[in-house]
Amino acid sequence: MAEAGIPGYAYGARELARSPVSLEELDLLRQTVLFTEEDERYLRMAGDVLEGRLDEVLDLWYGFVADHPHLVYYFSDREGRPIGEYLERVRGRFKQWVLDMCRRPYDQEWLDYQHEIALRHTREKKNRTDGVEAPEEIPLRYMISFIYPITATVRRFLEDGGHPEEEVEKMHQAWFKAVVLHVTLWSRPYAREGSF
Repeated sequence: MAEAGIPGYAYGARELARSPVSLEELDLLRQTVLFTEEDERYLRMAGDVLEGRLDEVLDLWYGFVADHPHLVYYFSDREGRPIGEYLERVRGRFKQWVLDMCRRPYDQEWLDYQHEIALRHTREKKNRTDGVEAPEEIPLRYMISFIYPITATVRRFLEDGGHPEEEVEKMHQAWFKAVVLHVTLWSRPYAREGSF
């Protein structure tokens, strides 16, 4: 499931901190976004459809970021120049995130890695994994607002998988719920203690 040699990809690493979100809280979040076992099935199906097209998907998402200077800023050096190597390393992890989201069980190991991803967007860990000097935090407002482009743009790839429209819709809804769940977990380090 995991691609070997993805720089900075640490899924399941023993040194990762345990998520402050419990499995019981995760279950309540799953219920809140109406994420069911049927969604898990359709998300796996979506992963199968997307796997062979991940470079195209990432090209689209990276093009969106590149077209918006206020977003590419967070991957740029002090002079405002995008850091190519940083963008490439993040891209590899972003591709793997799609597969992990679609295929991995949402268990403690998965929950701990979502916490790590969350920290890598904040002052606590951003830039450290890749040893770069880019802005030290991605604001929560962009994490949340990125839910829409990540969700809306994936549908056309799902439509190209040869499935009936009803299944495409179920895959897309499962994807949407999963993205919202991920971003919700990634918002945890931004929240005041006791507010999450």
